[in-house]
Amino acid sequence: MYQGVGKMKILAIHGSPRTIRSSTRKLAGFVLEGAADAGAETEIIDLADYRIIPCTACDACALNGICVNDDDVPALLARMNEADAIVFGSPVYVDNISGQMKVFFDRLADAIHYQVLAGKFGCAVATTAGSGGDDVVAYLNHVLNYLGVVSVGGVSIATGEKPGAVDAGEPAARALGEKLAGAIRDGYVDPAQDAILADNRAYFTALVLENRDLRTEEYERWVRMGWIR
Repeated sequence: MYQGVGKMKILAIHGSPRTIRSSTRKLAGFVLEGAADAGAETEIIDLADYRIIPCTACDACALNGICVNDDDVPALLARMNEADAIVFGSPVYVDNISGQMKVFFDRLADAIHYQVLAGKFGCAVATTAGSGGDDVVAYLNHVLNYLGVVSVGGVSIATGEKPGAVDAGEPAARALGEKLAGAIRDGYVDPAQDAILADNRAYFTALVLENRDLRTEEYERWVRMGWIR
């Protein structure tokens, strides 16, 4: 059950470099419209408008959770933390997500390790000219699970370069947004995903224990959540 104050908040993270000209952004917008109709407050972020420095695997964040790179990622993660649900959207580029999306995901490693978005819900959308859309949606939902987020599903559209193809997907995308808002409001249980999330936490427990003297607050949070006994 939703226990927040005020309206439910749903944030879409959009990874196409085309920003407002993107078919994926339009599809994500339909999801947000469906969520808004169900009572949610919505916002969309175009990653291409932000400064995101690629991860160099220096492991500095392991010391205190703070990245050595001075860019927009901390602010973006803060907005994700403030939301009740996250929508990931990416076009298919060479059978995968866009470069902008991947660089951003790589910078979320510490958030993944410490499961900072656990308890939130999410979904994913993708567009492609021909193939790969379902695979990209599956990968986006996989990353949501990695972050501790439970996904309510996804929508992919193969446009075939045909005008109106994304518009034809509007009903499904709006329905996904309504489902996402409903999950926030009423709860949503998926035993298969619950098992995945539990396995992820079990795997990351060793890291949390190893760094408990450096990351005391995070360790104590894991204890409060019952993930470490």
